[in-house]
Amino acid sequence: MSAIGAGSALADPDAGALDPARRALLGATAQGLVRFDAGGQIEPGLAERWIVIDDGRSYIFRLRDDATWPDGEAVTAEEVVRTLRRVIAPRSQNALSPFLAVIDEIVEMTPQVIEVRLKRPRPDLLKLFAQPEMAVFRLGKLDGSGPFRASARGGGIVLRPAPGPGDGEDGAVPRPQETLLFRGERAAAAVARFREGQSDLVLGGSFVDWPLIDAAGIAQANVRLDGASGLFGLAVVSRSGFLGDAANRAAVAMAIDRPTLTHQVHPDWAPVEALLPAQLDSAAAPAQPGWAQFNLGQRRQNARATVAAWKRGHPGPVTLRIALPAGPGATLVWSRIAEALYAIGITPERVGATSPADLRLIDAVAPYDSARWFVATACQPCSPEAQALVDAGREAPDLDARAQRIAEADAALTADGAYIPIAQPLRWSIVALRLQAWQGNARAWHPLNHLRNETR
Repeated sequence: MSAIGAGSALADPDAGALDPARRALLGATAQGLVRFDAGGQIEPGLAERWIVIDDGRSYIFRLRDDATWPDGEAVTAEEVVRTLRRVIAPRSQNALSPFLAVIDEIVEMTPQVIEVRLKRPRPDLLKLFAQPEMAVFRLGKLDGSGPFRASARGGGIVLRPAPGPGDGEDGAVPRPQETLLFRGERAAAAVARFREGQSDLVLGGSFVDWPLIDAAGIAQANVRLDGASGLFGLAVVSRSGFLGDAANRAAVAMAIDRPTLTHQVHPDWAPVEALLPAQLDSAAAPAQPGWAQFNLGQRRQNARATVAAWKRGHPGPVTLRIALPAGPGATLVWSRIAEALYAIGITPERVGATSPADLRLIDAVAPYDSARWFVATACQPCSPEAQALVDAGREAPDLDARAQRIAEADAALTADGAYIPIAQPLRWSIVALRLQAWQGNARAWHPLNHLRNETR
């Protein structure tokens, strides 16, 4: 199998964001207290069971008796606590750290029992703990308790199931269908490898490389899409000059022909105009922008008038730098964004994904089903008023107050135009027909131990 990314090497999630290949490899070799199954639901990981007490402010986990490190040593609560405390430390670069501020303390109650104490109740905590970024591993070694053991082989990694109860000291010899040869590689190489029959699975696909599938002639029966939930749109990262005015930000949002943009990449890729995909845990339905009632012609007419009015007071061209990743799918998206901006009198300039920019693409799957993730992730930056509401949602003393603050933040962000929604994230895999346990899900996460029905 292949996962799209920089290579076949483990990386510390507390040092920065992980690409799909490194997330898949970490999730295969180091589980958290809980983990996701094939459908994106919670199942036991290191913890065999857990309870929630104190009105949702305390989660108590009991570790499995048979959880071991690769050298056979038992996993202890002390080691788990030490690893998890790194994630919530102030200097952690873990992608989930900003959403774990609700954790007050993680303590070892006994050698096999851990308590996670919260400042306020959070019903979605388990979905965060199931993410590969929350995997438990021995510090300095990056080796975890499974579900697989890893060993290098050529340009890839051989993954064999970790020993289970009764397997003996060295574990039973895995059956061939339980063993994986894992490669982290470029999308083009991964797709070509599958086409040539040298691979059974490609994970981690996004809009960036979607055109490669048709170009390679991959059979449609092997192509699977996730119903991923998250953000795909443009964040305003420079609030000076033209984009310093909310009306001008709205003009950019109005100009984009979303149905044409998404259809050009994939006919079933649905466009969106609101920040939230659904009400989720907000106190109100998703806020709609004021221009949503108009058709595209009316929107662009209004946008052109707004740009023209700006130019009268600010002579010279209006140029906006749009930060996008490289790749054929990104070029298709760029073509439609550029066409939209030219249509209203703005000169667009494409820059690299991490280059200084005025607008930067956000393409991210939500790690859990909370509207707060959406408002917090979309604010990069937003108005002081919207930022205050986003922060208030985090600090709300109870779930009702949190829902109200989230709704207010959604409305403020929509009015501010700090984020320009385009679609939900596009995520794809290429799957051999014999991998019958593969399932699409909202997390776009596919555990390697849930590919075949007979594997562990």
